[in-house]
Amino acid sequence: MIINIHRGTKEIGGNCIEVSTNSTRILFDFGMPLVEADKSPFNFNKYKSLSVNELIKKKILPDMEGLYPHDNNPIDAIVISHPHMDHYGFMGFASDKIPVYIGNASNELIKISNIFTPSNVVINNPNFYNSEKPFIIGDITITPYLNDHSAFDAYSFLIEGEGQRLFYSGDFRGHGRKGSLLTKLTNNPPADVDYLLMEGTSIGRTTKSKPEEEIENELVKVFKEPNKINLIYQSGQNIDRIVSVFKACKKANKTLVLDIYLAYIMATLVRVTGNKLPFPSSSFPNIKVFFSSYASNRIVKELGEQELYNFQPYKITKDEIDTNFSNIVMIVRPSLMVHLKGLKNIDNGNLIYSLWEGYKDRGSTKIFIEYLLNDRKFTYHYIHTSGHADLDTLRDLVKGINPKRLVPIHTFKKDDYKQLFKKPIVQVKDGVSYTCQ
Repeated sequence: MIINIHRGTKEIGGNCIEVSTNSTRILFDFGMPLVEADKSPFNFNKYKSLSVNELIKKKILPDMEGLYPHDNNPIDAIVISHPHMDHYGFMGFASDKIPVYIGNASNELIKISNIFTPSNVVINNPNFYNSEKPFIIGDITITPYLNDHSAFDAYSFLIEGEGQRLFYSGDFRGHGRKGSLLTKLTNNPPADVDYLLMEGTSIGRTTKSKPEEEIENELVKVFKEPNKINLIYQSGQNIDRIVSVFKACKKANKTLVLDIYLAYIMATLVRVTGNKLPFPSSSFPNIKVFFSSYASNRIVKELGEQELYNFQPYKITKDEIDTNFSNIVMIVRPSLMVHLKGLKNIDNGNLIYSLWEGYKDRGSTKIFIEYLLNDRKFTYHYIHTSGHADLDTLRDLVKGINPKRLVPIHTFKKDDYKQLFKKPIVQVKDGVSYTCQ
């Protein structure tokens, strides 16, 4: 078996891993980079006018035969590990002749992202896999394992072919609400793994990550402050965090306000997965829905007015938020600023920032935060935990899987693997094939 990591050996994000045998070629993830070559934030807008061949020449897209519509001999499959753009964001460039394998909930989240923030990433006729259920593509057998990660429906994979066994970690952690999945994997790991391709996002950080339950407790303390509205700026698709916010609201006796975008996400995931997630319904009377203008218009345009009517019984107006501000916890983002400007009574509230701090000084995020802190005199709170494994957890995975060799991926610290993990390290280069031994 041959491994070719087209991107990811020296950076976080943009994963693109080709695994092949003599008869089968599979790409695991087709992600958009997070950073430019100089480590500045990646901005695809400045490349949109370029052709596929031009993007390949600039090393934005991988130079991989059989991946693009103009290629005559398409690869056998693309397997997507989870619905973060740095793992699927370039799927719009892939040939639609290539079968795509993905988790059902991941596919729904990608569809939702395209409804509200059109990205032209559409996965046509996807094939759905399930955790711990092997599936076969050519002469390669793949077994997915559901991961604990900040993305809902994230997976790692056991990949078997030509007598070799690889394990691709995907993005994972052990301190989220599904942390038991990592324990389950390490207590009963796949046997005789030859190569572990393991993410190292958090290598270089010395602190241990907070459990999601601790995030919940910190939120409760802030929510209980009197006479303050609580606005939470977080990723709309960090479902673990939404659950933490919901549970904290129940403990602090607060009403949770989701805008129509978040309401649609939660309702869709409940419908698709059957999981007992909090969503606007009679079962969760403390959840209300704010009909933000942009998101409402997108729903009507893409899905029809009926989708709005489904949330009508749980609607809350701006006036109701303003009147009852001290009882409100609302998840927000920069596009909601226009609505917040119409609220008269929210000054001196709490802003809880629950994202990677590196985003704070970028574009609309910076403007949004400055508006709340400077113009509306909000108090800033940073309450967050990483979506990735800390060093102790990385070591737990290495110990549990016990691979013969370890391959760094999704990291800026590949040279640190040798010192940190007591395993032979295979350092490959982007776009250079490595033959498994």
